[in-house]
Amino acid sequence: RNHPPHRNARAADMLRFIVVAAACATSMASSVPQFGSGRQQPSSPLAFSLSSSLLLPQSRLPYTCSSVKSLRPAATRCRGMRCARSASLRMSGGDATMKPVNMKPSKHDLATGRDPTRVKVFDTTLRDGEQSPGCSMTSDEKMQVAKQLARMGVDVIEAGFPIASNDDFIAVKQIADVVGNYENPPIICGLARATEGDIRRCAEAVKGAKFPRIHTFIATSDIHMEHKLRKSREEVLKITEEMVKLAKSLVDDVEFSAEDALRSDRAFLAQVFSVAIKAGATTINVPDTVGFTTPTEFKETIEYLRKHTVGIEDVTISVHGHDDLGMAVANFLGAIEGGARQVEVTVNGIGERAGNAAMEEVVMALHVRKSYYNPMFGRPADSNDALTNIVLKEIHRSSRLVTSLTGMMVQPNKAIVGANAFAHESGIHQDGMLKNKLTYEIIDASTIGLDNSDGIVLGKHSGRAAFKARLADLGIVLNEDETNKAFIRFKDLADKKKEITNADLESIVNDEAQDLAANRFKVMHVQVTCGISMVPTATVTLRDEKDNLELTDASTGTGPVDAAFQAVNRLCGIQGGGQANAADVKLMEYSVSSVTAGIDALGEVTVRLQDPRSGRVFLGRAADTDVVVASCVAYVNALNRLILQRSDLAPKLHPQLSVAGKAI
Repeated sequence: RNHPPHRNARAADMLRFIVVAAACATSMASSVPQFGSGRQQPSSPLAFSLSSSLLLPQSRLPYTCSSVKSLRPAATRCRGMRCARSASLRMSGGDATMKPVNMKPSKHDLATGRDPTRVKVFDTTLRDGEQSPGCSMTSDEKMQVAKQLARMGVDVIEAGFPIASNDDFIAVKQIADVVGNYENPPIICGLARATEGDIRRCAEAVKGAKFPRIHTFIATSDIHMEHKLRKSREEVLKITEEMVKLAKSLVDDVEFSAEDALRSDRAFLAQVFSVAIKAGATTINVPDTVGFTTPTEFKETIEYLRKHTVGIEDVTISVHGHDDLGMAVANFLGAIEGGARQVEVTVNGIGERAGNAAMEEVVMALHVRKSYYNPMFGRPADSNDALTNIVLKEIHRSSRLVTSLTGMMVQPNKAIVGANAFAHESGIHQDGMLKNKLTYEIIDASTIGLDNSDGIVLGKHSGRAAFKARLADLGIVLNEDETNKAFIRFKDLADKKKEITNADLESIVNDEAQDLAANRFKVMHVQVTCGISMVPTATVTLRDEKDNLELTDASTGTGPVDAAFQAVNRLCGIQGGGQANAADVKLMEYSVSSVTAGIDALGEVTVRLQDPRSGRVFLGRAADTDVVVASCVAYVNALNRLILQRSDLAPKLHPQLSVAGKAI
């Protein structure tokens, strides 16, 4: 107060500068490398307020907080990490205009009468879902799933990866030729890396469909480009342009994916997509390849791309995601809010590692919260128009089919299709349910195909006409030979069980529809003895269809099922079957589940055997009221598949080991 006025003013300015500089240092400290930060890191509130004229106008301050920030060195790249500064660069776009969501109908929409404003459902159960360990399916099983997906109304079926194997190529081609030519067909898609060989092989597989699609991809994250591709950004851009052009010359519908998009630099991502669109891509896919993102971050990524990608207003924005952090479905919903209009999903959420976004959860979220999402699609909030093309009543049946064919059981508390999804045990909940179901259920079980008529449907006095009519009601289509075989199984079950339910029928049909070409060995007889103070013993009779031989053998084990497995091993000359001794086969999984309730319920058994040499896992399944019989049949089914793939393994029934055997 005793200094001259000009000295007091100078001191005040200096004090203000020191405070602002300290605030800037605090803000800069927040710019340390952060895992997965895809959004701009906000400056500290203190730094913001101090640089906003609360202390001093920027014109009077030589170094404001923002100018200090501009002196920072460019962001450094770290393995699997991105710095906050690089996030800021990616989010910078000034006043870039948000381009509109593409609502123009495609050729497929016009031909099938589908709403072009809907969310398109791209099902990858047969490709990404099948990649889950132990979930591999044969060509015939893939066809079953494809037919059900078409019945359910999915828009795109990614039928497989044609270049991966000859069997995968055949499966994709068969699905394209059959399901792809239905009256109201889905688009049939094949996956291809961004290489000429992959793309041409894929085009050959899908060309028989009315609406074929090639889905090609290349990685765009720095960590993938550096360590996996070993290519520069310029090389990736060039490959993208060349390969999308090649795919476009072979089919009209091309989808391009930027693998690991959510860990990619957003500016580069927009550049890659711009190149792909110019080269002819009709759909651009933004994959969260490692389940890394969050719902808000996914939404912001889509919005950023809508601002900075050239031509994005003329293509469909698709999203793909995994559930490594348990947020795949939530991430998809966030992306939809940002403008995505295609979701790549799998039935039951099966897939690599923790799985993919579950089709049934995404679809039902859009259905139940329709009034929330409608305005985002330019619709009145109270509009009843469906947001997807999915036939909701087919959801439960699709889930059951995929579970049966892959052996990947659904956890009881899983949303929508879990056994407990519509179960109530709490007294308070039960009281509310009795008064009004809406008190504790936001979804009616019948919406997804769980009808109240799922009780007594057929019995031992039911005839072939009633049986076929019930199959038709369930949407199950069989040829005459398949129907006859299933009817025999039905009559056999009806003699053992009073009540035959829809679930029983589905299990019978799925069991009969297994790949018959692989069934070299067939179980003819199983008998076991076990109990307290008894040695579990099993007697098994197998028929070798190849050598036209039927033999019987007996063995002991730790229990009746193990004894039956050991008897099968002895008959086939197989070494292994257990975890410890696995020279030829290794038992990886054995599970039993009840198809329906009650003491006479069908028991469904799933067995997974691993080939110790190749590491491949083979699935076997069977259903019977006797779980020991079902176990033995499932084990032999898995063994048949393993033998089919092992040219060096040529087991045969050994008469010298049999208790009683005869050549037929």
